Amino acid sequence: MRISIVNTKYEKLKTELESYGSAAIAFSGGVDSTFLLCAAKDVLGDKCIAVTAKSCSFPERELKEAADYAAQIGVKHIIVDSEELDIDGFASNPENRCYLCKNELFTKIKAVAAKHGIAEIAEGSNLDDNGDYRPGLQAVAEHGVKSPLRAVGLGKAEIREISRELGLPTWDKQSFACLSSRFPYGTSITAERLRQIDKAEQYLLDLGLKQVRVRHHGTLARIETDEPGFATLAELPVRRKLYAEFKRIGFVYTAIDLLGYRTGSMNEGMK
Repeated sequence: MRISIVNTKYEKLKTELESYGSAAIAFSGGVDSTFLLCAAKDVLGDKCIAVTAKSCSFPERELKEAADYAAQIGVKHIIVDSEELDIDGFASNPENRCYLCKNELFTKIKAVAAKHGIAEIAEGSNLDDNGDYRPGLQAVAEHGVKSPLRAVGLGKAEIREISRELGLPTWDKQSFACLSSRFPYGTSITAERLRQIDKAEQYLLDLGLKQVRVRHHGTLARIETDEPGFATLAELPVRRKLYAEFKRIGFVYTAIDLLGYRTGSMNEGMK
């Protein structure tokens, strides 16, 4: 399919991927990695595989969507167990938590790639990720993982635009990060707390909200959403049912963040 976008970054991306010869794509099923997998499959064919990590910080709905898309386009899809809570130091939620996770993930993807004779590993960070605190990118560099979207200068808005033109189901999907990112640094992460977040966010999604985060502050849940989400939550009956459901999940208090959804909001408390 010909892309009508003004710039030629998509063609540059395909050239970049072609140079790898073969690639294992770190595939979460989100906007960026789905776009990357689509391009890699187009260029590399059967020399492209997708690898997805399964853990309690990755909701079942996301895993199913990833598996469904890989099957739809005929890409070999490998699911590896990568339980972050088993990583030494991860559960204490240090500021380099994301590095610990990515280091574990890329170690496992390397083993998968070697087993299948794959030359390169590629991940889906984009140009916009350069502007925030992203310790996971340190693991990307240390493991020699390729970041083709950043390499050709593709940002999130462009990725969504091209994804729409390609007919990808994720072009307008909400941005997602692992559930462990919902906790202030230094707050212990447990399987039970992760389940609380998963249930709370699923409830909001079932209400019709698209872009949501539920930040875990002990007995308080802080909801971040977009403007349409604010409009839904402005209705008193909705708020009353929401409050009751969150109380059932385990939160004593429920609050709505006045600034709404934004990436990296937990970094705002860093020194």
